[in-house]
Amino acid sequence: MSDNPFFEDWSAPFGLPPFARIRPEHFAPAFARALAEHDREIAAIAGERAPADFANTAAALEKAGRALRRVSRTFWNLASADTNEALQAIERDIAPKLAAHGAAISMNADLFARLDAAASAAVAAPGALGPEEARVLARIHKDFVRAGARLDPAQKARMKEIVERLAALSTQFGQNVLKDESDFVMELGEGDVEGLSEGLKASAADVARARGLASPYAVTLSRSHVEPFLASAARRDLRERLFRAFVARGARAGETDNGALIAEIVALRAEKAALLGYATYADYKLDDTMARTPARVRALLDEVWAKGRARALAERDELQALAEAEGANAPIAAHDWRYYAEKARTARFAIDDAQVKRYFELENVRAAAFDVAGRLFGLTFEEKTGLDLYHPDVRAFEAKDRDGRHVALFLADDYARPSKRSGAWMSAFRSQEKLAGDVRPIILNVLNVARPGAGRKTLLSLDEARTLFHEFGHALHGMLSDVTFPRIAGTSVSSDFVELPSQLFEHWLTTPDVLRRYARHEETGAEMPEDLVARIRAMNVFNQGFATVEYCACAYVDMDLHALPHPAKVDPAAFTQARLEAIGMPAEIAMRHGTPHFAHVFSGEGYSAGYYSYLWSETLDADAFDAFLETGDVYAPDVAERLRKFIYAAGGAREPDDAYVAFRGRLPTPEALLRKRGLADA
Repeated sequence: MSDNPFFEDWSAPFGLPPFARIRPEHFAPAFARALAEHDREIAAIAGERAPADFANTAAALEKAGRALRRVSRTFWNLASADTNEALQAIERDIAPKLAAHGAAISMNADLFARLDAAASAAVAAPGALGPEEARVLARIHKDFVRAGARLDPAQKARMKEIVERLAALSTQFGQNVLKDESDFVMELGEGDVEGLSEGLKASAADVARARGLASPYAVTLSRSHVEPFLASAARRDLRERLFRAFVARGARAGETDNGALIAEIVALRAEKAALLGYATYADYKLDDTMARTPARVRALLDEVWAKGRARALAERDELQALAEAEGANAPIAAHDWRYYAEKARTARFAIDDAQVKRYFELENVRAAAFDVAGRLFGLTFEEKTGLDLYHPDVRAFEAKDRDGRHVALFLADDYARPSKRSGAWMSAFRSQEKLAGDVRPIILNVLNVARPGAGRKTLLSLDEARTLFHEFGHALHGMLSDVTFPRIAGTSVSSDFVELPSQLFEHWLTTPDVLRRYARHEETGAEMPEDLVARIRAMNVFNQGFATVEYCACAYVDMDLHALPHPAKVDPAAFTQARLEAIGMPAEIAMRHGTPHFAHVFSGEGYSAGYYSYLWSETLDADAFDAFLETGDVYAPDVAERLRKFIYAAGGAREPDDAYVAFRGRLPTPEALLRKRGLADA
């Protein structure tokens, strides 16, 4: 294809992909050419006759595959944020091919022999390599071993089959969830919207119009619709209907049911771990994390679960009493919790979500995030218009340092739409590195905020504002990266450390300074009143029993599914139910991510046996923010400089424990986490 943009140098500003020219049919030939080029590069490295060393093995591997990275990053970002049937078909085809390609490299005996020799030489001559070079070589060597480089030929063949099959299953899992989400719509009449905020009604009216429905309103399974609806809709039957549809994603009888896929994924992961010599997949996965063992994860979960469950039961009794006082004659159910919790919050703090949202306008919240990044790290952000971006919703901002030098291009894609998978995330179209010159990153944040009605401002709930800060923390991890090698750039750190920069950044959202300066009333522009600032900060620990339980239940189920030894045969629904009963899951609370739609865990391996990592990282972020509080200045320059140097800029250049100690001077304990959640005395 002579007009294929992937066969050209890209000259767009900031090195952006030429999105307007990229069509689905370009990807298959682009992948084919890039894969063939990478194969040739790998063959040359494996066949090199000079003695193996860092430069001709590890560094050569880091340089190889640039064309493949360019095609892959463009494709996977589009497949997640703006997909269509053509891209989904390509995804189903290419996922197992890419998995097979990666497996073939990791199991290339000649290549591993050279890598093994280079690693041995480095061990025999300590200090011969610089710290970053030594780290990269060790990481690559370990990745090869964990991928099966030391297996015998028969085992390698089986491992290749497993890897390809897992890629296909994970792709199908994610597509099934997206289809269930995009197909569902609940139509509402004028009498069905009692209790809904004006903003939610306007968004629901837009959905109805966009889908050509006869009803005046409609809501979707976007979390930005579901959670506010459950918190405010007066009609209990409608709350139940929407909730049941939400938790049934991936569990409806038919072609999108994920039950059989989950069972096969769990079985294959257990077999993969056994091939590599591990007792379970959880042992395999955690061996390369900060936690190290399932026992250490369970110890943290057990401590937090006991306190969180006790608090949740007390919260349940409070909500039940509130429901009965209003005339309810049945026990509250999972679809009632948010409704009565919102009433309790309104009564206790004299505020409600609709009132708070009027002070969290999207533009102001983003400006606050930019300002905090500036005060901590010296960054400035300037919006760039007229760029060729992949969707009209996407906005671009150039980040510069204190001296006005370009740091990164930041892309923000805020609104929910049927072509976008649910949730919020950070990714990159290009990562920072210095191996091929000073390569500056192009970082993407994706949210799923409900689009406001025509002429209305985009108002965020406090949780949505936190999510924006969270993902921007990830973005800063990518933008501030300052390493030489791609392998350890940006967010290329262990899964239970990667959430530290994002969760830590959330803390600044509710500092008095940020609330006073950026929480402005949508109509009057007035500052948030001081008493409301105080009440919002006090509200940080409200309903934390519920939040802890819905999260920890997911972490337990994830860990226990992946602690099954090979051969692992499991009925996911029955297993989940039994595990929840064993830990004493309150009937009035559902898992935040039910197993059939648990994309973190089953739509890829990133968080498999790793959902606990948010809690593990929270022990770090709570303690890390204390480092600022202890100085009396949440922007303390010396603390911020250490934070940038050892956490945000360092990528994976150090072991996580070493990086944290370099910043803080010691490792954390759970006390700060329990205080943050208001569970210290639970």
